[in-house]
Amino acid sequence: MSTAYIYDHVRTPRGKGKKDGRLHQATPVWLLRTLLQALQQRNALDTALVDDLVLGCVTPVGEQGADIARTAVLDAEWAVTVAGVTQSRFCASGLESVNLAAAKVASGFEDLVVGGGIESMSRWVMGSDGGAWFMDPRINHKLGFVPQGVGADLIATLEGWHRADVDAYALRSHHKAAAARAEGRFARSIVPVHDIAGLLMLDHDETIRDKASADAMAKLEPSFAMMGSMGFDATALRRYTTVERIEHVHHAGNSSGIGRRRGADAGGIAGGRREGRAEAACPHPRRRRHRQRADDHADRPHASVPQGAAQGRHGGQGHRPVGGQRGLRGGADEDGA
Repeated sequence: MSTAYIYDHVRTPRGKGKKDGRLHQATPVWLLRTLLQALQQRNALDTALVDDLVLGCVTPVGEQGADIARTAVLDAEWAVTVAGVTQSRFCASGLESVNLAAAKVASGFEDLVVGGGIESMSRWVMGSDGGAWFMDPRINHKLGFVPQGVGADLIATLEGWHRADVDAYALRSHHKAAAARAEGRFARSIVPVHDIAGLLMLDHDETIRDKASADAMAKLEPSFAMMGSMGFDATALRRYTTVERIEHVHHAGNSSGIGRRRGADAGGIAGGRREGRAEAACPHPRRRRHRQRADDHADRPHASVPQGAAQGRHGGQGHRPVGGQRGLRGGADEDGA
């Protein structure tokens, strides 16, 4: 087994997963194109050396369908020899793509792979594919399926967490994210998105609420109460008979009952919308010495990646080169790639 190294990581900014979000007008493939071209330019990458682009997509329909990974490779004008595959492991799709990219490299089957994810939830709401997991009552009843949001509220009810508890946690999260942005923690990984005319659409995470307050959060409607009333609460309560009712305490800034976000991830090199991220995995750093970027981080100590597994955070906020050389990686959440 070889060791897989992450050479670089990029993502698009996170945009609001609603029609008033600033990435709503950008198609998923445009976000991916943005990231792929950025990875190529900032690493002086010969794309003919890339074996594959592995992308995760929860809802691979419409603009996100038809193997968008291959479409994005061609639209970004990478070498036509670069393959592309799209897979869905629901909300772990982007992470799984990075794992698959690393596994391809660690096994020796391929040398340089880009892995990540794409999701444009302002344009394609989760569940738009109409799969039986969500839409078939017989399957719902047989499998006892409930959406993650309802499951989160069920866990909160079982553990005794109240609305004030989760609001306080969310508030701390926004404040920490705002501080990190102010300190420039995301500057090296975020790739700004421009429209076809070159005008800036978004260059920062639109979902961080700098002025978030406990009072403002308390006014938000629970996001999953309506979904629960559609029968999913009853499904959950059939199994958890000690619970009298589910307290819906979580919110996501909308009252549709469906969390929305847009982005893309890729392990190796990729661009897209959920905001996006891309990573490149490659074995034997000495073979890829010509890919190393000469910058002020070149001599920084790097952590190693276990064989068969690439390390990366969901949402792609970290810029974490791995191994003795640099690799390619990019990503984003909400609307973005």
